[in-house]
Amino acid sequence: MQERIQKILSECGYCSRRKAEELIAAGRVRVNGRGCSLGDRADIAEDIISVDGVNVDTPLKRELVYYMLNKPRGYVTTTSDELERRCVMDLLKDVPERVFPVGRLDRNSEGLLILTNDGDFANRIMHPSGHVPKTYRVTVRPDITEEQLTQLSEGVVIDGQKTLPATAQVITKEEGRAVVQLTIREGRNRQIRKMCEAVGLEVARLKRTSVGPLRLGMLKPGEYRELTPQEVASIKNSIKKGENKSAADNKKRRR
Repeated sequence: MQERIQKILSECGYCSRRKAEELIAAGRVRVNGRGCSLGDRADIAEDIISVDGVNVDTPLKRELVYYMLNKPRGYVTTTSDELERRCVMDLLKDVPERVFPVGRLDRNSEGLLILTNDGDFANRIMHPSGHVPKTYRVTVRPDITEEQLTQLSEGVVIDGQKTLPATAQVITKEEGRAVVQLTIREGRNRQIRKMCEAVGLEVARLKRTSVGPLRLGMLKPGEYRELTPQEVASIKNSIKKGENKSAADNKKRRR
């Protein structure tokens, strides 16, 4: 059965679908030795897909793995970097399977990052229809007012589009700074930083503490562990609930 090439690369655990699209657009992907374009299709059982001249392993069945990493500050969330900056993959050198990050944390952010070779899982958790909540511990300067807290909760305009309602609450306050817990249900580029900037706050530190039912817990910076089957099941269930809610909301709007 033929499928879009970016979907094949993602589901085979080579990279995320978004990264696959970038590779195809850059002319680095070939099918049976011929160049391909976005929208082209291939058959995983018959065609040979290569990236930069290296054939991609595309088994029809493979072991799916899921890891949680406590990403430290100073690492970029990518599998490789042209500027030779430290990448999160440098911290997972002992992992035998080829995995890729689910979503991103920018270089100066830290905290919970999921890595997997399950492309379908990665796409579903990143898609807005999943409404997977992500919670962050944000240290802001110089302080935060009730008005700013309300603005963050109700949504602010970033990049020309208003953010979805969020949950925002103050954890602690000290002179010249405040620590806020923010929970969002979308994953736009540098969203937390841009939301805070939109209401006049400077982000001094940003740490993701949970994704759906997954909690960072006592995992130390730079450490990782494999998710338990129960944790994988719980986050998949959370995604499914979000997708069902999105489908129901869309059905109501069409009436």
